[in-house]
Amino acid sequence: MAAQEQLRLRRPRTFCDRKDVLNELNDAELIKRYRLDREGILFVTNLVRETLARPTARNKALSPEMKVIITLRFLATGKMQLCNSDDLGPSQQTVSRVITETLDALSSRPILAQFIKFPITPQETQRKKMEFVQVAGFPGVIGVIDGTHIRITAPKEFEAEYVNRKRYHSINTQIVFDAKYKIIDIVANWPGSVHDARILNESGLNRFVFGRGMLPDGCHLLGDSGYPSKKWLLTPYLRPRPGLQSNYNRCHKKTRSVVERGIGQLKRRFHVLHGEIRVSPPAKVCMVIEVCAMLHNICKDRNIGIPAGEDYNNGEEDDDQQPLEPPPQPAAARPREGLLYRDQFVNVHFNNDE
Repeated sequence: MAAQEQLRLRRPRTFCDRKDVLNELNDAELIKRYRLDREGILFVTNLVRETLARPTARNKALSPEMKVIITLRFLATGKMQLCNSDDLGPSQQTVSRVITETLDALSSRPILAQFIKFPITPQETQRKKMEFVQVAGFPGVIGVIDGTHIRITAPKEFEAEYVNRKRYHSINTQIVFDAKYKIIDIVANWPGSVHDARILNESGLNRFVFGRGMLPDGCHLLGDSGYPSKKWLLTPYLRPRPGLQSNYNRCHKKTRSVVERGIGQLKRRFHVLHGEIRVSPPAKVCMVIEVCAMLHNICKDRNIGIPAGEDYNNGEEDDDQQPLEPPPQPAAARPREGLLYRDQFVNVHFNNDE
């Protein structure tokens, strides 16, 4: 018995051959599996190569490229099991560790800031306005805002705070798109029970970008009726009068639909976002959301489309994006100034509409 134990201990470790996907698959197949082509995968890898290439004593250590590929496969499918069923080699335990390591590297503030940028300069804001005018003729818009719920498993701590109005656990994510369906701002750190209006109120957009006058005059976001009207946030009329207000609402709806389709594109591209994300704690889910947003923008920059057949609700509005009425506010806090500004805006810009 002792001899058999010694023989077992001396037996050399065996390793599965790893598939060299970068050289064995063409770009179309890479995009289908990993959402990026070969050059795109190498581009993302180079962003975090130094962080992922840490010295290790392990035999057959995973390369930075392989770590990124495993993580991309998880984000594209939402299933860790597919990461080691693709002949990539690592065990389930290794896959989980690698995904955490890679997400942590890609979600660093300096890297995210390279690809998710809110327009600030006059040149940037003017370009965004011109792009939105081409959608439906709505003037002065630099972004469209909405919230979407990302489903998560029940967390161990503060579980009740993550239960949303649909009675499942989620992260309520605030997201802003430009007219080209690129994400220019994202806030992915609030439990599902928190209202969209509160997330906006606590966000950097409200407290710093718009709140401190960092933008040129005449820059607006469009949001649904779940948001309070502000001088910089235009919402639809709940009961529009025929004429100017109806014209405004019609143009507003068509322009704001960009954010609904943008969220649909994001979730079609990365299926991890429209199923239950089975990672914990919630802070790790927030990293998943932010990294998906960044990768979505990289795909846009590189003109990489969504693979055919990767459908999510046909890009239409889902139940999680239905507008909510803003939470009740004291009379003194009601956004009368924003409502009056909206009336003035409509009278100036929609007076000639038929």
